[in-house]
Amino acid sequence: MSYIFLILFLRLSGKRTLTKMNAFDLVVTVALGSTFATIFLNKQVSLAEGLTAYALLIGLQYIVAWLSLHSIKFNKIIKASPDLLYYQGQFIESALNKNRVLKSEIMQAIRSNGFSSMEDVEAVVFETNGSMSVIKRSSSNSKTSTLSDIDPKKS
Repeated sequence: MSYIFLILFLRLSGKRTLTKMNAFDLVVTVALGSTFATIFLNKQVSLAEGLTAYALLIGLQYIVAWLSLHSIKFNKIIKASPDLLYYQGQFIESALNKNRVLKSEIMQAIRSNGFSSMEDVEAVVFETNGSMSVIKRSSSNSKTSTLSDIDPKKS
């Protein structure tokens, strides 16, 4: 029954509950798994107690997501900001050190994205979910760059 209710709660709460958007989402996902294991393995925990824990965790996640959507200050507290690790041919040492990322890890991300030459890469961004985005060098001078939300001075 616990498994069925967990699936139902997750479907009702939406995709956001299981995303890798920030640290709080990860904590909720781990806590849901731990709660499920406790309900499943511990006979002293009733189904009602477990369902209450599910509802509380998912409710908290919903509140945090809603607050981060409606409050810039709260959003900055909850979420990390993306960092430039490599930009226009230069590794950004301060960002590498801050994020504990090796140059070899950046090279691996670039290769994984199908690039054989660094000259083809405009930037590598360390995203808020821990992944690395590799941005292809563009010949156009578009005013809507995908790097517009990244402050290179903070990286």
